[in-house]
Amino acid sequence: MALTPSRRRRILSLALPIMGGMASQNLLNLVDTAFVGRLGKASLAAVGMGGFANWLLIAALLGLGAGVQAMAARRKGAGNHDDTAVGLNAALVLAMLVGIPVAILGEYFAHDIFRLLNDDPQVQAPGGAYLSARFIAAPFAAANFAFRGYWNGTDRSKNYMMTLVVMHVVNVALDWVLIFGHLGAPAMGVAGAGWATSLSLMVGTGLYFLLGMVQARSGGFLRWRGTLAAAPTILRLAIPASMQQFAFSAGFVAFFVIAGKIGTEALAASNVLVNLMLLCVLPGVGLGISGATLVGQALGCGDFKDSRDWGDDVIKIGAALVGLIGLTLALGARTWLGIFIVDEPHTLEMAVLPLVVLGLGQWLDSVGVMFTQMLIGIGDTVAMLRISLIGQWLVFLPSAWLLCVVMGGGLMTLWGAMVVWRLGTAVACVIRWRGQGWQAAQA
Repeated sequence: MALTPSRRRRILSLALPIMGGMASQNLLNLVDTAFVGRLGKASLAAVGMGGFANWLLIAALLGLGAGVQAMAARRKGAGNHDDTAVGLNAALVLAMLVGIPVAILGEYFAHDIFRLLNDDPQVQAPGGAYLSARFIAAPFAAANFAFRGYWNGTDRSKNYMMTLVVMHVVNVALDWVLIFGHLGAPAMGVAGAGWATSLSLMVGTGLYFLLGMVQARSGGFLRWRGTLAAAPTILRLAIPASMQQFAFSAGFVAFFVIAGKIGTEALAASNVLVNLMLLCVLPGVGLGISGATLVGQALGCGDFKDSRDWGDDVIKIGAALVGLIGLTLALGARTWLGIFIVDEPHTLEMAVLPLVVLGLGQWLDSVGVMFTQMLIGIGDTVAMLRISLIGQWLVFLPSAWLLCVVMGGGLMTLWGAMVVWRLGTAVACVIRWRGQGWQAAQA
């Protein structure tokens, strides 16, 4: 079916706020990278490794958002508006029950964890301090993901964008104060970057609760009735999604370990490359999240053909947009890298070719990203877990280790393997979408 103007407007009305929030999130990551880049390559490497180690720890909580979105979208599509927030209530309880112990244990073992991931003493000390500060906010991060799932599932993605923008403004301001010691604060360096991010997450949670009290009470927000009954459904949807996120995040930690084996320069360059890759990936994530809402609501109405059509329409828009962004990165690779890699000309030069290859492949990579978000967002989490485990852990990481650590390959070899893996994931997602199994996912 052709992409009509009305369907395009519907997709963009949902996707643009999410994409705006994602863009602000990536801008924040880039600002953090630019700030920390002034402290040297060891600090840059520490934040890169520490950021993904933190993501690994809270990955067990990320599936809560997917479960909430799937439940809220189905109930909205079925006209059951009074119970759209029941899944959110259950997810918030689970976020606290799991997130608080994760924060305590993670903070206590932060330095030990980082020493397992990197053997460079110059990277270990700032990396452990950064990781310790980030772990504190684990329950708040989990709650924020649950709220994001609810706002997106009920067509109120502007709430997500607004809150995320506020968080990022707070984060950038606190980066300036805490990293460099402005306004009378101590200069905390890399640890200051971690505290700035954690404090901004806490601010975001508070704002989400205020919005929930105003806009979600009619949907059952903070209502006990039905919360306990919704918990098993949330867990059934969230556990495979969390396992997929955990495996994906652990894979990136392993990726950074391999980059560290190549050398500190390769690790620092990979941190910048990942953040630039996110510049392309996050708009696709935003479109995929909005697509999950549209597909889920159509499934709630029992219209399977329309659910497939919505997904296909999202892909048409996203592949063109992300492909254009990737081309821009590829054509200006040296200029983009020069913003973040300062006074390290050799590190910059070794990252140029990987960024060119990465940028040129983004149009196809975006297809995998969008289908992944849509399939997870409608509850097809087991299939996506299977695709993630096979592609990343059975093919990509063993190949990267063999090529780079055993056979002595460099940064381009590592990122070449990364590009091949992500394109393979896109193909697997297309095959899954063209089948019928995902339409039976229950939320």
